[in-house]
Amino acid sequence: MKAAWLRPRSELTREARDSLFLIGVVLLTVAPHLLRLPLWASSVVIGLLAWRGWLALKSRSLPPRWLLVGLLVAVVVATRLSFGVLIGRESGMTLVCVLLSMKLLEMHARRDAFVVFFLGFFLVLLQYLHSQALWVALWTLAAVWGLMSSLVLAQMPLGQPSLRVAGREAARATLLGLPLMVFLFLLFPRMAPLWGVPGSAASSGLSDELRFGDVAQMALDESPAMRLRALPGSSLPPSSQMYVRGPVLNLFDGERWRADPNPDIAPEPLQLSGPLLRYEVILEAQRVPLLPLLEVSPGQPGEIWPLQEGLSLRRNGELSWLARRSITERLRFEHAVLADPNEARMGPISPHHSLAVALQWPQGLNPRLRAWAREQAARLPPGPARAPAMVQQVLLHIRQQPYIYSLAPGLYGEDTPHAVDEFWFDRRNGFCEHYASAFVLALRAAEVPARLVTGFQGADVAPTEGWTVIRNSHAHAWAEFWMEGRGWQRVDPTAAVAPERVRTGQLLPQPAGVLRGAVNAIDPTLWLRLRQLGEGMDLRWQQWVLGYQRQQQFGLLEALGFKSPNWETLGQVVAGCIALVAGAGLLWQRLSRPRGSRWTLRLARVHARLRRLGLPAKAHQAPLRWALLASERPALAEALLELEALRYGPASSSHQGWQARWQAWQAWLRWWRQFSALAR
Repeated sequence: MKAAWLRPRSELTREARDSLFLIGVVLLTVAPHLLRLPLWASSVVIGLLAWRGWLALKSRSLPPRWLLVGLLVAVVVATRLSFGVLIGRESGMTLVCVLLSMKLLEMHARRDAFVVFFLGFFLVLLQYLHSQALWVALWTLAAVWGLMSSLVLAQMPLGQPSLRVAGREAARATLLGLPLMVFLFLLFPRMAPLWGVPGSAASSGLSDELRFGDVAQMALDESPAMRLRALPGSSLPPSSQMYVRGPVLNLFDGERWRADPNPDIAPEPLQLSGPLLRYEVILEAQRVPLLPLLEVSPGQPGEIWPLQEGLSLRRNGELSWLARRSITERLRFEHAVLADPNEARMGPISPHHSLAVALQWPQGLNPRLRAWAREQAARLPPGPARAPAMVQQVLLHIRQQPYIYSLAPGLYGEDTPHAVDEFWFDRRNGFCEHYASAFVLALRAAEVPARLVTGFQGADVAPTEGWTVIRNSHAHAWAEFWMEGRGWQRVDPTAAVAPERVRTGQLLPQPAGVLRGAVNAIDPTLWLRLRQLGEGMDLRWQQWVLGYQRQQQFGLLEALGFKSPNWETLGQVVAGCIALVAGAGLLWQRLSRPRGSRWTLRLARVHARLRRLGLPAKAHQAPLRWALLASERPALAEALLELEALRYGPASSSHQGWQARWQAWQAWLRWWRQFSALAR
């Protein structure tokens, strides 16, 4: 006896075939959600689908209801224990995925299949709460086509229609709805906050706290963090000067750096001079309510535009642009910065109490670094020149000692609480945050105010579609020290140990992985070219689809000839298009009316005219019989015989092309005019 999976396709019953197809569609629908579900829930979903497939192949009966009820209770309890609630986005998604798989085990009627379809469509929409990338759109097309094909199969109760027929009908229905979809996309009003889907928090990106190794972990992520493009009349800075300012971290407890939640606002925090550089930004979702921007920004919050509503910005005393809420969706806006950052004077120019936080030292920790820094500072002359001299002394030490710049320096602080001492004096192996942390603490020990700044430095060498790409792998940490008369000054200790990282943006090599290693074995440049191609497609998707907002709508109306379009103009255009679509649909319905219905109306008109002439014509009689009744009027009888020929002749077939049907319509109009003249 052949195994069930070895049977020819013809041996499968229709129920088994349709069930297997529906199981595959459900698996496709839930697949993007499985990684976000708890491990037990993903295992249950896959197990239930496999169980249902086995039952279909073996033609076994579905499980009893008591077993399904027990499984349902167990799933609800497990969901409650996993999330603490049953009503919520994560818990609700878990329940929907598991219940959809369970529903396949109790499909006894067509209405049960409809429940599966509707839950499947709901899961397709639910995916857009997590991502709106191009692959999600392609996956949506496949999932919707599969669900609609299954829906078509459920509407064909007799025989065994092929999957090809069902798939063709589903594709046909989708194509018929395509014009309406395009119309709604182009002209449906974008009304915040109703328009747009809130995204989930970013899985990577800048944070308002930093531990040893955090930036190194980000450096392994090659996904884009932001894209920059200079506006006409401006040019982006070279890689060595491309610093994107993120969170400023002042508080250090020996293990992690944190942002000061209430920084003191210093008097005259920013003094600027010189030309401006104007550029456009596409920013990916971030984990913090902060806008990373090129240094140094002179503008007011309103000059960063356009931004989504609800993201009103303010600039704090550390010159960071803070948003009202976390940036959980992709943003596109324009900005302006000082072309030469050296022309900026940031922060207080003279001593101020706000500098006290930049001198704090974790009590009792890292004594060796503190003693070393004080020893170095004691050799320097006092006065305003002491701060830059201490900076040069620390940088010289980094250059002269055998320090190593590495993505994988290992963990610090496992055997001792003095993690910075261990790095600075013992192992001397670290990434940018190790050097920046030790540098800041060394300056603080020498009574020079200093702080840690995180962000991005450098960018891809080759632009993508005209945009300069900054990746998470360009994440960086550097330092700022305070100098009397100049304010806060940027200094990058990484340049002392790995100048190529800062000067050219050259990143450390990363583990290739199996797939990338196989591609590189074929062609070392193929992976980069494939990545650039994929990111170019994703960029177009962002610009023309995700980035399509009210400004683009009004621009489209202007291109169509409307002057100064507004919401009223948009409403009028939408109403006109709806009327046009309704009229086109009515016309299509009349033109595509089946042959019997069209000729029934025509013959009814002829019959009514004959009755007014006094002929005893019956509605069920054919034109040939009417011609016999009109024998006393030869011209009228001849016209009715001609109608008989038009009615049953080859030109009346609905299977003819549109030209033949148009000619038949013209023949009918000519006949009707002749008949109307005779029937007076």
